[in-house]
Amino acid sequence: MTSVLLAGMTSILLAAGLAATPRLAAPAGDDALRLKPGARGKLCLECHADFREKLSLSSVHTPVKGGDCTGCHSPHASSHGKLLADEPERICLRCHERVLPAGAASAHEVASRGQCVQCHDPHASGHEGNLLRAGNDLCLGCHQDLGREIASSSFKHAPVGRSCLGCHDPHASTRSGSLLVREEPALCASCHKPDAPAFVKAHAGYPVTRGRCTSCHDPHGSSQRGLLWASAHPPVAGRMCAQCHAAASSPDPLATKREGLDLCRPCHAGLVNATLSARRVHWPVLDPRGCLHCHAAHGARQKPLLREPMRPLCGSCHGDVLRRAERSRTKHPPVEEGACTACHAPHAGEEAFLLSQPSLEGVCGTCHDWKAHSSHPIGDRVVDPRNPNLRVDCASCHRSHGTPHEHLTHLDSKRPLCLECHEEFG
Repeated sequence: MTSVLLAGMTSILLAAGLAATPRLAAPAGDDALRLKPGARGKLCLECHADFREKLSLSSVHTPVKGGDCTGCHSPHASSHGKLLADEPERICLRCHERVLPAGAASAHEVASRGQCVQCHDPHASGHEGNLLRAGNDLCLGCHQDLGREIASSSFKHAPVGRSCLGCHDPHASTRSGSLLVREEPALCASCHKPDAPAFVKAHAGYPVTRGRCTSCHDPHGSSQRGLLWASAHPPVAGRMCAQCHAAASSPDPLATKREGLDLCRPCHAGLVNATLSARRVHWPVLDPRGCLHCHAAHGARQKPLLREPMRPLCGSCHGDVLRRAERSRTKHPPVEEGACTACHAPHAGEEAFLLSQPSLEGVCGTCHDWKAHSSHPIGDRVVDPRNPNLRVDCASCHRSHGTPHEHLTHLDSKRPLCLECHEEFG
């Protein structure tokens, strides 16, 4: 009996001792996957034979060259496409964490989203840096509008033809916006010598290095001499800087002679007077910055000297309108195309919402023959049953910037919209 108890206790103590012994950590590297000796990469190539051609290209990704397929891919199963070992945007950052430096002044959108394969082949390429295409062809593959502008320019900017990377960092810039490798005007001054007599003469003696070169010049190319923007302010094109600024020899030559609307009034008196005499004036016009809210003082890509295309320009204040349009089931072409002035007067007007016509029917009628579209009563004599102070017009049923329903209607036009007024049919 005693021997049986001792044997049982011995077994219990032995089991407890084994349980208390810590397990060895799982082996790392090839041993963790129990690969055959020398199988890193080589084993993968037995099935992925087409990768042998990749290995002969001039630029091979370091892990691929070393046969380290499992550095990016899981050999058995994965929750990600192509058996990737992690989210695609995280894979590259395991080794290339410095691609996006902290506190960058600007970052390339594809890089910040981790979409590295938009520019790089993850395995191998015939171009340096595993790039999908060489030189400017890669950049202009996405920036196609810019590429067409460069190609059609009468006056070329030499660095643009050589390489985009002469001025831009492809991933992020710690120094400047627009991915510039250096801030203006230091970047431009690396090629253009501001103290050269020809440079001084071309700029009428003004110390332009205190400003931004791109306020007057298109850095990619232009149809105008001196690489002036396509829409250049006439005083700038005529080198009549003193028309708006103090004399070049004055203590503060870049100071403007007047501020806000008063600076523009001497040349644009007719427009300014008509604007100020209207019943309703767009608030930026009366702000101390005046015209400069929307227009560039020297030059711009868009006419008439608009700081940016109309849709984002108007959207910088009217962001709610753009958000509504983006959610809209039916898209209204003028809104989608950014043709805000098709319906609204940009400076001032007599009508509410700065409509460009005396009536809403008139505005809509410039594109829509609403009389042929519908026989529904509409106009000043038709009272809106929902509010006796309103008359039935296009906005009684439609919202011009967008709604969740078809045909830009406030409610579903199949029934709920009509029952708003015609309750007797409910």
